[in-house]
Amino acid sequence: MGELQSALDALAVEDLFALAPGAVLERTTALLQVVNRATAELTRTVRHADATGAAEHDGKKTMPSWLRGHGHLTAGEAGRLVRSGRALEHLPATAAAFAEGTLTASQVAVIAPIAGDAELAAADEQDVDLGVIDRALVAVATGEAHDRLAQVVHHYREALDPDGTEPDPTEGRQVQVARHADGRRSIRGELDAVSGEKFEAALESMVQANRPQGDDRTRAQQLADALVQLCDNALASGGLPKLRTVKPQVVLNLDIDDLIDPATGPGAARTGFGGQISAARARWLACDASISRIVMGPDGVLLDLGRDHRVVTPGLRKAVELRDGHCVFAGCGAPTYWCDVHHLIHWIFGGETSLENSGLLCERHHTKVHHGFRIERDPGGRWHTYRPDGTEILIGPPLLV
Repeated sequence: MGELQSALDALAVEDLFALAPGAVLERTTALLQVVNRATAELTRTVRHADATGAAEHDGKKTMPSWLRGHGHLTAGEAGRLVRSGRALEHLPATAAAFAEGTLTASQVAVIAPIAGDAELAAADEQDVDLGVIDRALVAVATGEAHDRLAQVVHHYREALDPDGTEPDPTEGRQVQVARHADGRRSIRGELDAVSGEKFEAALESMVQANRPQGDDRTRAQQLADALVQLCDNALASGGLPKLRTVKPQVVLNLDIDDLIDPATGPGAARTGFGGQISAARARWLACDASISRIVMGPDGVLLDLGRDHRVVTPGLRKAVELRDGHCVFAGCGAPTYWCDVHHLIHWIFGGETSLENSGLLCERHHTKVHHGFRIERDPGGRWHTYRPDGTEILIGPPLLV
């Protein structure tokens, strides 16, 4: 282990800028193999510790719990590591390829389920030569795309039980939402094949709809926008089930002083689910929202609860949609049902809630306008978009000089 540490220390001080591009890629390939081999040895060691109950030495009952506490692994990572170690005892070809650095840990985790208790029993009953399957899967893993390996493993497991009962899709679906201190959400989930198709079809319809020109963001960013837009559309339609007698909605709490103050005001507003956002973000949401006045005494006692005031009425929204037709930001054609009604001069600063003081903006460009960009409608009815530096964004063929 000392020699391994010394070798890594030597690599860490090597000047990468002194290497030619080809040498950098060769170095990357070699390191990938080293990582695979090291992970294979880790998996073998963890399996030994799992089989011998070594975790008891540190007062832990199982190796997954030891790995979580001492190795700082997530529950999922610890479980996969232990399961892979157990499976490799039945899969010598996979174990050998892993030890040579040919297979990655994720590929081993995909193959591992074929050595589960139920799968091993079914293979034994049907006289399946597991060695042949093991070698075939190694060939797929080393010669084809990662997705193909998962498909082959899935087909093999299905073939072991062709007459098995069709699983209930609702049993396997799950979505986990982790809420962070700043209000961000991390989302993890799993859907069955049919539900996954529905989910991707819905997102893809949003991604492939008319989007802003020059949108060069990653696929993941576009899919996240699509998911948010689906939620926006569902909430705006008013057809979702009620939550304790009221329609589901985004709820914000913000002091009037922070609402009026043009400063950013980080962490000034609190959401209904406990997150915190800036006053600037809250002002953006307040462009097209219902506002409730709640007066609190100095001791926190409720003194007055005013009625909801709808800033943009349904009638005004229809008029703005009819006039603008889509997001008015230069180069964007997002449809009306993706858009908020933006106050050119914010109502909190005296701007009227009127057709003349309104414009349609999709979520992305509504955010831009509240962060330095500006839109303006000339007397002829043509919209103009200006950058924070005051220059206008012009769409069209380049001017000939």
